[in-house]
Amino acid sequence: MGSGAGERGWAERRPVLFPFLLSLFCLALSEQIRYRIPEEMPEGSVVGNLAKDLRLSVHELPTRKLRVSSEKPYFTVSSESGELLVSSRLDREQICGKKPSCALEFEAVAENPLNFYHVSVEIEDVNDHTPKFMQNSFELQISESTLPGTRFILEVAEDADIGLNSLQTYKLSLSPSFSLISKEKQDGSKYPELVLEKPLDREQQGYHRLVLTASDRGDPPLNGTTELRIQVTDANDNPPVFSQDVYRVSLGENVPPGTTVLQVSATDQDEGVNSEITYSFYRTGQVFGLNSKNGEITTLNTLDFEEIKEYSIVVEGRDGGGLVAQCTVEINIQDENDNRPDVKFHSLVEMILENAVPGTLIALIKIHDRDSGENGEVTCRLEGEVPFKIISSSKNSYKLVTDGTLDREQTPEYNVTITATDKGKPPLSTSTSVTLHITDVNDNAPVFHQTSYVVHVAENNPPGASIAQVSASDPDLGPNSHISYSILASDLEPRALSSYVSVSAQSGVVFAQRAFDHEQLRAFELTLQARDHGSPALSTNVSLRVLVGDRNDNAPRVLYPPLGPDGSALFDTVPRAAQPGYLVTKVVAVDADSGHNAWLSYHVLQASEPGLFSVGLRTGEVRTARALGDRDAARQRLLVAVRDGGQPALSATATLLLVFADSLQEALPDLSDHSEPTDPQAELQFYLVVALALISVLFLLAVILAVALHLRRSSSPAAWGCFQPGVCVKSGPVVPPNYSEGTLPYSYNLCVAHTGKTEFNFLKCNEQLSSGQDILCGDSSGALFPLCNSSESTSHPETLTAQAPPNTDWRFSQAQRPGTSGSQNGDETGTWPNNQFDTEMLQAMILASASEAADGSSTLGGSAGTMGLSARYGPQFTLQHVPDYRQNVYIPGSNATLTNAAGKRDGKAPAGGNGNKKKSGKKEKK
Repeated sequence: MGSGAGERGWAERRPVLFPFLLSLFCLALSEQIRYRIPEEMPEGSVVGNLAKDLRLSVHELPTRKLRVSSEKPYFTVSSESGELLVSSRLDREQICGKKPSCALEFEAVAENPLNFYHVSVEIEDVNDHTPKFMQNSFELQISESTLPGTRFILEVAEDADIGLNSLQTYKLSLSPSFSLISKEKQDGSKYPELVLEKPLDREQQGYHRLVLTASDRGDPPLNGTTELRIQVTDANDNPPVFSQDVYRVSLGENVPPGTTVLQVSATDQDEGVNSEITYSFYRTGQVFGLNSKNGEITTLNTLDFEEIKEYSIVVEGRDGGGLVAQCTVEINIQDENDNRPDVKFHSLVEMILENAVPGTLIALIKIHDRDSGENGEVTCRLEGEVPFKIISSSKNSYKLVTDGTLDREQTPEYNVTITATDKGKPPLSTSTSVTLHITDVNDNAPVFHQTSYVVHVAENNPPGASIAQVSASDPDLGPNSHISYSILASDLEPRALSSYVSVSAQSGVVFAQRAFDHEQLRAFELTLQARDHGSPALSTNVSLRVLVGDRNDNAPRVLYPPLGPDGSALFDTVPRAAQPGYLVTKVVAVDADSGHNAWLSYHVLQASEPGLFSVGLRTGEVRTARALGDRDAARQRLLVAVRDGGQPALSATATLLLVFADSLQEALPDLSDHSEPTDPQAELQFYLVVALALISVLFLLAVILAVALHLRRSSSPAAWGCFQPGVCVKSGPVVPPNYSEGTLPYSYNLCVAHTGKTEFNFLKCNEQLSSGQDILCGDSSGALFPLCNSSESTSHPETLTAQAPPNTDWRFSQAQRPGTSGSQNGDETGTWPNNQFDTEMLQAMILASASEAADGSSTLGGSAGTMGLSARYGPQFTLQHVPDYRQNVYIPGSNATLTNAAGKRDGKAPAGGNGNKKKSGKKEKK
């Protein structure tokens, strides 16, 4: 109970005692710290322990950075012990002159937190100056008629010290005729007077030499001497007499030169020359001038109260007989308000952070006015609307502190003007300006110039090219405004991102690291980051979407009719009775581009008989334009050009070799007439010429070996060995065409059997073939081979069968995606689908239809209404969703296009034998 009551009582008294103790502590800190030292202390002498008197420990000195702020560096603070040391000579007489009290006042500054302490060091006088006369000797003329008791003012010695150390006494060497007395002026200074003790007799002693000594009362006392030479002149009974012994006058400090100060006057009762008085200064002055005739004193130079406040002048009046009288003129200079206040900044903070709180100390301002009284009293104010204010710290000292929020981005610097005005009449003022630079703080994140970026890049761009540039700005300064760019995220694979794009960290330029392919990558999005170099760093993100545009960089590719293994065109047969509009064949082509770049058109580029055939502009169907005439050749060559819709357009050509015949046997003579064997010797000479032109002598051996190997291959058994009598030889293996790159997988066999004796012009076969002999069979590659069991096929002299492709699972890659080759209904002016997705699906369905049509083991139409697409692409692709493009796929050996009717492919050839194919007539070389 008692303990709890005591704690509660202390808690009640604590709010009252704490402000009292705080006020005592602040009062103790605000009091001046005073020291007293003698003058002329050597440099490095200890004045006192300033840190201890300020209640600062030695450990705090490195952080508080205690130092002295004064106009003249008389003192310094030891950074190790905190002692106040003498840093320059302390000459009291030079610092304070004749002032009775001499004190040096300055500010002690401590940082962290910043504070100021007022320090006063009183300089005590030391007897370090000897009384000194202006001249080592001076002369004095005294008439022998001068009465005893006459006094003569002698030269005054000067002693810069004060108090007891200043001049105190004068002594004169022993003399029976003269004595010395000391007198004191109103200001306390003393001067000697020579007193004549007895009459002088020039005839006895015309010249007297005396020594005048001036002494102070210092410890030890110092003396100064001068020689007094007295010349005794002839009698002049009455010396001049001044109207006043002391003349006093006040004079303003700013009177112009030549102003009359006063006029002294002396009279002499003698007559003649002895009564003529001449005025002169006892010592020549440079401030005032004296008229020797009338005694008028005028100013020679400008007077300054701040330099000399009072002048004391001795004026002599000498008559013609040589008698001299002296008087003192004391001139008091009156202060005028002729000095403007002096404003100086001390301890100005170099770095003013823009996030500085109000009340932060910026600088210490000291104001000094050399005038006195009200002329030296100064008030201080701050000009303009600035976020600063001044607070009075002590007499003539002010603090400049912040008075608002600072923002460097809005105002990077302030021109602060402080005006000090005194209270004189009229008042004088001084304005001093200082520029305060606001230091930047990283308070602004980078800002992109756009909220998002979208850039269009055409495909096949050069690697390393600039595709876009993002730009951000930061209103901060220095490292806080330096921005670095980087890629933060992307919808691409993280591993593949660096192989696609990169960004310059300095400029924000986005570079393509590879050539883009529209067929593989249509668009991708990047998240870019702009980060400044501040601490802590600030960042901003922005999205950049790159759209890869299509270029017409893929030429159309002819899928049908295919070429033979040696590059030759294959033959198609046309019935001689074909009517106009008869479907002969169909050119099927695809284009890997998109849009109009994949919109294909078909044109007849060259024909043996112009006007005999026509080609559908969009379908590629080759039809007879008129009936075959008697003058028309049985063998026709048709060159079809396939062009896309790009700019510029790309094209491909397909060569069609057409033979008008009603049966294959009828077409064979036309085929043999067309064949022209190549000259192997011409080819050999061509290769030898090329080899000799390009290969040097060092490769001669390799050339010989290559030629030998070539000759060895060309000397192998002829390809007609299978037609030798009684011999059934299979032809060599033929490599099937590679349809993995997007061509339609058509493959078929052509078998021909003969029961009678037939002579082939191009085979030169003289052996009869019976019905039981082998049958020559030809495949789609153009190779002929025998079937040993020919008896099984005699019932069908001409057979056309469909053979499954070597690779049934054929696909097109992204870069090989084909375009359409015709419209839905065979319209010549059919339009291309506008939607990109529909275009791709259309291309895929054309290829799928062609593949299923060529597969002999599958149905042509699949299930009803599906075109066979549901099995490959899913049940959603049916005829109710997409148009039927199967008419664009031509089936070799048929004059009709694909329909959705179910059923197996009929292998019977139509009348006329159309659909039978032969090679273009080149003899096969093994």
